[in-house]
Amino acid sequence: MSKIRILSLDGGGIRGIIPATVLSYIEDKLKEKSENPGASISEYFDFVAGTSSGGILTLLYLCPDDKKKSKYSAKEVLNLFLEKGDEIFKVSILEKIRNLNGIIDEKYPERFLEKLLKNYLSQNLLSDSLKPCIISSYDIRNRKAFFFTSIEAKESKNNFYMREVARATSAAPTYFEPSRIKSMDDTTHALIDGGVFANNPALCAYAEARKIDFKKILSNPSKSLKPTAKDMIIVSIGSGDIKEPYYYKDFKNAGVFQWIKPLFDMMMSGNSETVDYQLRKIYQTLPKADQMDYHRIQPKIINADNSIDNASKKNLNALHRDGLLTVAENKKELALIVDKLIENQ
Repeated sequence: MSKIRILSLDGGGIRGIIPATVLSYIEDKLKEKSENPGASISEYFDFVAGTSSGGILTLLYLCPDDKKKSKYSAKEVLNLFLEKGDEIFKVSILEKIRNLNGIIDEKYPERFLEKLLKNYLSQNLLSDSLKPCIISSYDIRNRKAFFFTSIEAKESKNNFYMREVARATSAAPTYFEPSRIKSMDDTTHALIDGGVFANNPALCAYAEARKIDFKKILSNPSKSLKPTAKDMIIVSIGSGDIKEPYYYKDFKNAGVFQWIKPLFDMMMSGNSETVDYQLRKIYQTLPKADQMDYHRIQPKIINADNSIDNASKKNLNALHRDGLLTVAENKKELALIVDKLIENQ
């Protein structure tokens, strides 16, 4: 029986360059080891989950071309972030003055992000996804978690343009205004960044994969019907781990404004750590050989600024260097992952 290969990508704004760098390396190694020059992320993973920038990456990897193959290679996706990343977080001096740098209005106008998403994802629908996927967002009107899934997108009420899914999952509060999108049956949703509750979507991926008939969906009889943990290889990639310490003396009398940034920071990192803990505990219940099929790669941010919106050319390059450093420090584990991806075709 061939195991289900799951890829999960954390949120992290412009820090998405780091996992994009890691995945570019993985794709190159897949081409080399499989002797398949057309090898792609979408071909060697059976299910993909993403939040925020991880959701954007997911959609780019799973976006089809006219021949139902990957429209973009992992290297092209990385170059998009490196070359166009500064356009996403573009703001004029006048707009900065008008919104008091994000205090009384969102920090960045959404038009640049939306233009970029439209250029790259075009008219493709979520139902066109090359592989099953789940992308998180949060419904502010109905106050509940909202999940875009490509399987449920076969129904028009759950189907959306890929570009609008990408916009919704990355609508980070205070950075961009909420996304107001319509499904193919004209149902309207008001959504924000899924990172507010699922910055690390790996556990969401696990839960969703449990109910999928991969034999049927992938037309592959060697795949599992409703797999359990022992039938899954999970590769979960973070967007950079740097923990700024906060001290009691600085926060014992802190007010709302002083707590905003630390709370956002702790919510994102705390969620990612909790999901990692839960999945490790799940895999520890399995036989020894299967325990090794959960891979969590959390890069270190050493050269770059850890802000999710520092898209200066200098910081984009620094993030790329941190991505390359992550590859160098994890070559043994990445080689193991590549081998497993090929073995479980």
